[in-house]
Amino acid sequence: MIVQNGEKMTVLLRSPFVDCNSPDWASGWGQDRYGYFAEFSIRTGPMYWEIVTQRMRWIPAGTFLMGSPESEAERSDNEVQHEVTISQGFWLADTTCQQELWEAVMANNPSQFKGLQHPVENVNYHDALEFCERIAELVPGLRLQLPTESQWEYACRAGTTTAFSYGETVSTDDVNYDGNYPMPNSPPGEYRQTTIDCKMLHPNDWGLYQMHGNVREWCSDWYGPYDREATVDPNGPPTGSSRVFRGGCWIVDARLARSAYRFRYAPGLRSSALGFRCLSSVKPGAEQVRAARSEPRDEAAE
Repeated sequence: MIVQNGEKMTVLLRSPFVDCNSPDWASGWGQDRYGYFAEFSIRTGPMYWEIVTQRMRWIPAGTFLMGSPESEAERSDNEVQHEVTISQGFWLADTTCQQELWEAVMANNPSQFKGLQHPVENVNYHDALEFCERIAELVPGLRLQLPTESQWEYACRAGTTTAFSYGETVSTDDVNYDGNYPMPNSPPGEYRQTTIDCKMLHPNDWGLYQMHGNVREWCSDWYGPYDREATVDPNGPPTGSSRVFRGGCWIVDARLARSAYRFRYAPGLRSSALGFRCLSSVKPGAEQVRAARSEPRDEAAE
């Protein structure tokens, strides 16, 4: 079956068990071996003939262990492990915001490392929020925001409990970090000294690219200590001086790219190692998609 919305067409592989409707803002949508996806498109260029498209991945509701166990190598004291429930599914961009999309929306490019498919960087927390506001003006029905810290880690882990979504250690074939500083008892790797294309390395099991490394990513939370008790949809303290970032980056060692690693910056800070990834909390047309991860999927490319 082909789903067509305007000029964008995507093959939809319907599940025999789930009837999932397209979000109103989608220019294309469907299902592949990673799960459900939806796309939005921005017209750009002198005559608005060019189209820039961002794919969003459906992340179903669930419960996971946030933080790291005391046995995890290179952990920090602020990673107290605790149970978190994400009560509502959400759409999350499969990449950090790429320069191509940023330019289409903001008509500038502050990045140090230029490349249309590279992540935009040198953007602070307020810049990221402004981007989300402008998207709302360009794509009717789409409301973007930054993920909470718990949403980010839940999506990064993609059902895993190891230090990385790829296992207890990584190489620079998996993650763009300073390969001179690998995890303990792991061989050194490449130090690229730059960001790379957002889809250059393989995604995690939920179809999300470079949640570890390349650039750190702003989250919506003010930074603060974890609640040690089981929580539902935590969103950090009500006030603070620093916002959380996650994910590691091209210039740091491997331990800072672990799923549980957390740190903070003043919201006005800009860095060539810091970008962001967008989330839409708007539910899909049929809530049954929260069961998608446990259903059979067609392994063919869409």
